[in-house]
Amino acid sequence: MSEQSLFSDAVDLAVATIRGAAVERYADPTPCTDYTVADLVNHLAFGFLLAHHAATREPWPEAWGAEDRAPFLRDLPEREWAAAAGKEGAAAAAAWADPQVWEGESHLGGGPMPAAVIGAMMTGEFVVHAWDLAVATGQPFTVAPALGEAALEAMTGMAGMGREAGWIGAEVPVDAGAPAFERALGVSGRDPARLPVSRG
Repeated sequence: MSEQSLFSDAVDLAVATIRGAAVERYADPTPCTDYTVADLVNHLAFGFLLAHHAATREPWPEAWGAEDRAPFLRDLPEREWAAAAGKEGAAAAAAWADPQVWEGESHLGGGPMPAAVIGAMMTGEFVVHAWDLAVATGQPFTVAPALGEAALEAMTGMAGMGREAGWIGAEVPVDAGAPAFERALGVSGRDPARLPVSRG
């Protein structure tokens, strides 16, 4: 499966999980420390926007900050967040569907990075955070094997940096023979036993 298809599938999975999260659950906690369901929906929405800008190579406006709502959610009531996030997710997926976008360098608001690294990293982030949201809101969750492998590769690549920065927890031991996505969860500091994961 191509990296473009994996990215699109990751966005689709995240958007479906956002749509499945009832607004009445937005104050609930999530596996992401200090994130409520609303915070996690916002984080995914912001991720779609950042990925979109990385694909187009547009700079981030100076007013953007990680502690804020995604700019396109700021003036919307929470009941409209899922639709708005879905629209931005679709735009990001469409932008990354062009194979040329994966070539050369882009950015995630800082210094230049290989675009392929950004695309792969965001693919993994979207899948893992979709699982977080599914756990928090009691949704079933299925990850296709190829997408699980992509998530494992992405999480393995960023785990060291994430632990040093404090945004990835200590690795949770997972059997070496477990499906790739369960191992990705363990590498990212999550316990896959919190929710049975369909192996797709």
